[in-house]
Amino acid sequence: MPALFHLAFPVHDLAAAKQFYVEGLGCVLGRESTSAVTFGLAGHQLVAHLSTQSTVPQKGVYPRHFGLVLTQEEEWQALADRAKAKGLTFYQQPRRRFAGTRIEHLTFFLQDPSRNLLEFKYYRHESAIFGERDVAAVGDAE
Repeated sequence: MPALFHLAFPVHDLAAAKQFYVEGLGCVLGRESTSAVTFGLAGHQLVAHLSTQSTVPQKGVYPRHFGLVLTQEEEWQALADRAKAKGLTFYQQPRRRFAGTRIEHLTFFLQDPSRNLLEFKYYRHESAIFGERDVAAVGDAE
């Protein structure tokens, strides 16, 4: 079933969201209104909805974040380099998780201006994306 992923999320400032997602991450700018902005991220649709509700900052990266699993290490590194060059806020710096295991991966987390967390990963073994069901580790213990 060919499909695109859609994610809607709250932001407190549409202009800051556009700066972060378009200028910072390199998203494609889509439709805009006074209450929402649509972005294209790696061919998927993100919609930032203006919200006046106060959000409580998470303590750690769980339970809520979103992002991309990149399939080429070079793409992951290029995105990490772009984020640094554009001065984006790293919630967690680029690092390697589960080194030497079948679920080894590179990861970093960014925080957008509305405190939404985004994770970008590259798995050393493609089987770890949906497989490796005999490995119980999912994320870090926090």
